[in-house]
Order: sequence, then C-alpha cells, then structure tokens
Amino acid sequence: MAQYNQVTPEIIAQLQAAAPGRVVVGNDVNPDYARDEMPIYGVKMPEVSIDATSTEEIAAVMKICYDNNIPVTTRGAGTGLVGGCTPICGGVVICTMKMNKILSYDLENFAVTVQPGVLLQQLADDALTHGCMYPPDPGEKMATLGGNVATNAGGMRAVKYGATRDYVKAMTVVLPTGEITRFGATVSKTSSGYSLTNLICGSEGTLAIITELTLKLIPAPKATVSLMAPFEDLNACISTVPKVFMNHLKPQALEFFEKEILISSEEYLGKQVFPRKIDGVEAGAYLLMTFDGDSMDELDPLVERAAEMLVEEGALDVLVADTAPKLKDTWAARSSFLEGIEEQTKLLDECDVVVPVNKIAEYVNYVAAEGGKYDFEVKYFGHAGDGNLHIYTCSNDMEKGEFEKQVEQFFTSIYGKTVELGGQISGEHGIGLGKVKFLAQAVGPVNMGLMEGIKKVFDPKMILNPGKVCHML
Repeated sequence: MAQYNQVTPEIIAQLQAAAPGRVVVGNDVNPDYARDEMPIYGVKMPEVSIDATSTEEIAAVMKICYDNNIPVTTRGAGTGLVGGCTPICGGVVICTMKMNKILSYDLENFAVTVQPGVLLQQLADDALTHGCMYPPDPGEKMATLGGNVATNAGGMRAVKYGATRDYVKAMTVVLPTGEITRFGATVSKTSSGYSLTNLICGSEGTLAIITELTLKLIPAPKATVSLMAPFEDLNACISTVPKVFMNHLKPQALEFFEKEILISSEEYLGKQVFPRKIDGVEAGAYLLMTFDGDSMDELDPLVERAAEMLVEEGALDVLVADTAPKLKDTWAARSSFLEGIEEQTKLLDECDVVVPVNKIAEYVNYVAAEGGKYDFEVKYFGHAGDGNLHIYTCSNDMEKGEFEKQVEQFFTSIYGKTVELGGQISGEHGIGLGKVKFLAQAVGPVNMGLMEGIKKVFDPKMILNPGKVCHML
C-alpha cells in the first residue's frame, strides 16, 4: 500500500511559491472541495486546495507533491456522482475551474481548443455562434469539459453521435511526476502506437491531469424535432425501442421514463409538460425521441414514419415538439430528473449500468422485482437508445447505516444481472470511489490487475486521485 505524507509548513511555502495567492490551507478550504454531488460515498477535507490557472502551475505543484509523497485530487465543477473527486486521503486538491477559456477555433478542421474548466453549456452555446455543434450532451450542463473527458461522459445524444471520447482529438496533460506532455493530434485517424489519448479519456483523474483539450465539432443541424409518446405501461414502452432501429429511424436522442419520475421533475420545475391521460387512459411510461437534420423537409417524412411505428407498437398518442419553446420545455422536464429526485430525497445512491438495447425490458423488470425486496424506493429512467439506465435508491426515513447496507445488497444483485446480460457497470458516470468493488467483481482479477498496472506506469507513487477506479487502498 502507498504511504502518503502530510502537508508540512515547508511544503505549503513551496506550493505558495508555485501558485501565488491561490493556495488555501486548513479550515479556509472551501467545504465543497471535500465531496462531489453524491456525499453518500464520503466527505473528506483536503489539507490544501489550489485554484490553478495554467499548465505550468499545475506541473510545478505536481512536482512538489510527487517529491514529497503528497496525494493529489483534481476536480472541476464537482458534479460527479461516484465520489470521483473526493480527496479521501487528504493532501492537495487542484481545482481547474479558473482555467475556463475557449482558446481557439479551427473551423477548417472542425476543431476547438479549450481549457479544462470550460463548462459544457459554455462550449455548446459558443460553438453554435460559429455554425458548429459539440455533440456530447450529458445531463449536467454545468459540468466542466475536463470532467466530461475524465469520465468519458455520455448523455442523451450518444445514441447518434457517440460519447465524449469520440470528440477528443488531442490533449495536454501533466503527469504525476510534474512532466508536461501532449497526446493526439488534429487529424481524422491514427495508427501510431497505443492510443494514450483514449487511455486518459475515462481514467477519472487517476493517470494524469488534463490542462488543455482539442475537441471535434460538427456542422450544426439546421432543424430539430422531438416526439413524445406516452404508453400505458413500461413494458410496452421499452419493447418499442429495438423497433426504432429496425425501422432505420436513427434518432439523435431516445429516452424512456416512468410516470412517477416525470411527476417529480415537473413538480420541481413547477410546470406540467407531458400529458398524464389520453382518452381516459392513464399513461404509465413515456418515450421521448429527437431527430435532427438539414431541414424540416428532410425530417417530416422521418417523423411521420416514426409516429406511425409508435402507434402500431401501442403508443397512446404521439405529440410533436417542433418549435423552440416546445423543445425547451420538453427537454427541461427530462433534464431535471436528477434535480427533482435530489430535492425530494434525504438518502440517495445511484448506478448507471449499460446493457444491450434488446435486454432493457428484461433488465428493468429484474430491477423492479429486486427493488421490491428492500425498504427504499427505486426510481429509474434511461437512455433507451444505447441501453444506459440510471437507477436511484431513495429514502426519507431509513437510518443511514441500514440504507447503505440494503443498497449494497441491491446493487450487488443488479450489477450481477448487468454482467449476466452482457452489460457494463457504468455507461457514463464512471467508477470513482463508490463502484470500485463492483467493478472488480464484474471484470475479475486479471483485468483489474492490468488496469492497476497501467496506473503504476503513469503514477509509480500512486499519489494521483488514490483509491479510485482500480486502485484499492
């Protein structure tokens, strides 16, 4: 096991020289730096926090910490859900939020270069002013791009456009030793040795600190339309998903959710968007899909085919959102699911498994049956188009220890089912601190050993974000 040292006054003086005016110590450290958005995985204050402003500054800080065996945890906006930026060994937290500049566009190559603290929404909005779209669309729009890359964030448009990894051309990183290096290039393909760029994507800050990113853009679609289809029950709703692809409809996004989680979201927003009853029949579940293209003339026949298919598969109705206000209201309700749950829940845990699309119905039925054995409430929704399901355990009256005990039993069961169906432990939120044990159970000792071996090559002293992903303390 790695041995870490505490931060001494002498080390603090060195850090202050490396990052003048931005080194915060002890009780003055922002308490937000002790956790991410899922505090059930622990809260731990660092000894020191540093709001970094440049690659060179981070390199200088890392060299000091490496020489002195000080653990370092990097964080952006702290919007993660697996304890990934919780500094469980204390030490130093480096926050990259001040590195928030969009540095340059290369429109001939459809690329943009940014610092890691740029927010997802910031780039999405700015790219549109250049006639471009940055396709990755995770639900948390106030997350940083550095954090998105670190977790290989997915989101609602992944079904058509892929996850964050598919849009990372190149990056500048600082290694745990303090060395600065660059991976990748602004090219369309490469067969030039191991893909170190892809290795950093999804490594959750355990291998290197991202300080600059060159990201791929695409021409912005000129037309967008969403279809909202209520179903009487969840099985009918989910069973329709494979038919979408069999009919070559290619949606930009395809989501499913139950009535209860929709009501929570609409109560949070204070606005009802989706119909609850159609011709006297209560809607139990919904499909929400979006199509994009160069014009409505291109999309109209696609929408008509999709609507016909949905009705044939049992949809109670098909509602079209094709104006900016309608699209905004529709997707605001979907995007607020987590916020609605958080506002109404005292004890909360979650997982985001991914299973083959044709196994979604079987998996959701299993989760519902298993969830009924416990004292907490289970809520779920998902990216139906790519099989990524978000499952939340919620309680307002259980004792915390008992809640954690029951949740662990429940997760052990449903993660086992995930693997049985050919799925993966996480589709987009990552492993962080909270899911290390479940990842080890899912992939086995050989694969965990390979991952830990990679970690040791990058980080021989195991100081960078210790205890996460594949590193067990």
